[in-house]
Amino acid sequence: MGEELIEPATAAEHPRLAFLYVLASECFLRGRLEQGHPVLRAGQIALANTDEMAGHGYEGLLGNAYLLIGQPQRWVEACEAQLQRRDDTAVRIRSCLVYALTLAGRCDEAMAAANGLLEAAEATSNAALLSGTLLAYGVAFREADPDRAADAFRRGLVVAEESGSRTSELAVGLARIEADNGDTASAFDHATLGLRNYHDSGSATAMRSPLAVVATMFDRLGRVEPAATIAGFALNPMTATLPEFTIAITHLRDVLGDQTYESLAHKGETMTTAEMVTYAYDQIDQARTELNPVSE
Repeated sequence: MGEELIEPATAAEHPRLAFLYVLASECFLRGRLEQGHPVLRAGQIALANTDEMAGHGYEGLLGNAYLLIGQPQRWVEACEAQLQRRDDTAVRIRSCLVYALTLAGRCDEAMAAANGLLEAAEATSNAALLSGTLLAYGVAFREADPDRAADAFRRGLVVAEESGSRTSELAVGLARIEADNGDTASAFDHATLGLRNYHDSGSATAMRSPLAVVATMFDRLGRVEPAATIAGFALNPMTATLPEFTIAITHLRDVLGDQTYESLAHKGETMTTAEMVTYAYDQIDQARTELNPVSE
């Protein structure tokens, strides 16, 4: 793991120590929050005390772990501090800032910060940067202009797939819009794609996003028991920022009653990752069958 290299790199005064902290902070994606946040804090100190610059601003990723403790504003502050250190376009930091501003509820600022960002990403000829920027762009415009957001997510998926990347959050973003538009079949397709990619990559924390989308869809379809079960597993400070998911939980409590909801949610919460993924796939298959009954 990346954090295991930090101590010897520190002792050796390695010139890429700050960027190593960026990589090590991503350990939270596997659900290891207790390791992620100390590394995050130490990495910010290291960045503040070095002239090292990561290519295209990848140090912007040092801060997204704040989403897991429900503090996107601190990611905003980290991005702003990093931008002040640089004299280039820093595409990744700008994308992270747009994403963080949106999740902090500062949507107008996020859309303003997105101005010119796609052009800057395209100029890099870097597929990873472009797909990541399209993700941030889609997130920023999701509420104000869902069609523009959906176009960004779709293009981002094409860019990612053509470059061999599995940028799952693009699929999740598109699934949310499709679900809102009543395109249930396609929404299930994209939510499942995101879930599969996150599970295959071991991103136990991030896979809660597509599960939150699935739980919301089940609630809308009247499949309240699997919706509550999956919601119990999916709920964390990051998914709690999805307004449709919190609305679904409130509705499930009203329909089921607090006691039944808590029982089902606890059942989901205590499932292993493998158990939840298997359960979600099975429930999605059942829902698809009900939506598309086979003719005799």
